[in-house]
Amino acid sequence: METQKKNQSKSKAVEKAPSPSGATLAIVRVRGMVNNKPDVRRTLALLRLLKKNTCVVYPKTAAIAGMLKLAKDYITWGDLDDETHKLLVEKKGEGTLFHLHPPRGGFGRKGIKRSFAAHGALGDRGVKINDLVKRMLP
Repeated sequence: METQKKNQSKSKAVEKAPSPSGATLAIVRVRGMVNNKPDVRRTLALLRLLKKNTCVVYPKTAAIAGMLKLAKDYITWGDLDDETHKLLVEKKGEGTLFHLHPPRGGFGRKGIKRSFAAHGALGDRGVKINDLVKRMLP
C-alpha cells in the first residue's frame, strides 16, 4: 500500500505540463561555437541548437525558461504566432527544428554581441521574433 503511494507521488513529480497559456517559443541560435563554456554548450545541444541560424520551436515551460537563461548570450527567443509557425512549416517542412538563412538586413544595428534591449540581437524579443524568423526564411 505504501509503495503504491510512493510510486504515484513520484510519477506526479516527474510530469511537466506546459504553461496554461499554451504559448509557443521560437528560439534562434545567433552566435557560433568558439569559446563556449561547457554548460552553455551542453544546454545548446539539449535545445538542439548546434549551428548558427537554427530555429527550434518549444512550448513555454519552466525547464525551457531555465535553459534560455543559461544560454542567453548565444540565442534569441520570443513568442511565435500561429501565422509564422505555419509559414515555417510550409517553407521548411514539418518538425520543430528549422535551418534558416541569415536574416535579410542583419540582426540589429549593434550586432550579435549585445542584448535586444540594447539594440543588439540576443535575448528575449517577445513578439518581434516573428519579424526575425520571416526575414530568415528563403
